[in-house]
Amino acid sequence: MASTDPFLRGSGDGAANDSAQGPFILVGFSDRPHLERVLFVAVLVAYLLTLVGNTAIVLVARLDPHLRKPMYFFLTHLSFLDLDFTTCSIPQLLYNLHGQDKSISYAGCALQLFLFLGLGGVECLLLAVMAYDRLVAVCKPLRYTAVMSPGLCLRLVALAWGCGVANSLAMSPVTLSLPRCGRRRVDHFLCEMPALIRMACVDTAAVEGTVFVLAVGIVLSPLLFILVSYGLIARAVLRMRSASGRQKAFSTCGSHLTVVSLFYGNIIYMYMRPGSSSSQDQGKFLTLFYTVVTPLLNPLIYTLRNKEVKGALRRLLLCSGGLGAG
Repeated sequence: MASTDPFLRGSGDGAANDSAQGPFILVGFSDRPHLERVLFVAVLVAYLLTLVGNTAIVLVARLDPHLRKPMYFFLTHLSFLDLDFTTCSIPQLLYNLHGQDKSISYAGCALQLFLFLGLGGVECLLLAVMAYDRLVAVCKPLRYTAVMSPGLCLRLVALAWGCGVANSLAMSPVTLSLPRCGRRRVDHFLCEMPALIRMACVDTAAVEGTVFVLAVGIVLSPLLFILVSYGLIARAVLRMRSASGRQKAFSTCGSHLTVVSLFYGNIIYMYMRPGSSSSQDQGKFLTLFYTVVTPLLNPLIYTLRNKEVKGALRRLLLCSGGLGAG
């Protein structure tokens, strides 16, 4: 039977071995019970809206023949990622916010860490792939269909998924194998890599260095590619003589740039300084924004700024309304 004090820290080899397979305690926002009640309602509503919005994007992109384009193929994968990303963390967060039990099993923590790292890495690379799609569409419009062939789109998506999963396979075991000397208290609301690294009772400089190197490959390299791509896109747009062409280019690229800004701002802060404890509360709220708000906003950004998606949604609603009336 577990100790009656879930926040107790053991010591010695026996405690270390016990904590290695025993449950973790997700501290989260337990020091602010009033905030927990507010967060429970806000996160639940946001999660439900995220499910509805991203599912709608996936269905519309798959069912509407007008959206059989590479851009919407990638958007479908982005929405699918957001569905997976929120589902791997938000249900556990809601469970912990609702009651006194803040525990998560070792297997649950390991799975959450693996999915969180893997899906985050895939999204970094997928956003770079979407930037390349926009680059070809704006700079080489006549060759767009030939360049962005279905085969290439599939290979690019497979590469993003493969690299994201490989990054998670490399970092998850290393993070979980760090000696914790019986510590089970995770000062976060999910099993996130920086929080688990801070639990270690040994020098983590080597692990943090490895994390930084992998982050350069999986986070900064795609970001650099995105920035270079949009530099070339901006140059091409400024050379356009047609005002309508410039407006269309800015409209389609603006949505993607907004999503990139929301996503990368939080990612860089958290993962380029994994062991930092300068402001753990700040890190919690940034992660909350990253896991709850960003996936909620992505469908809104793409639908509000994209006439084709709005038209497809309208046609889907009219079709479903007609079927219901029939």
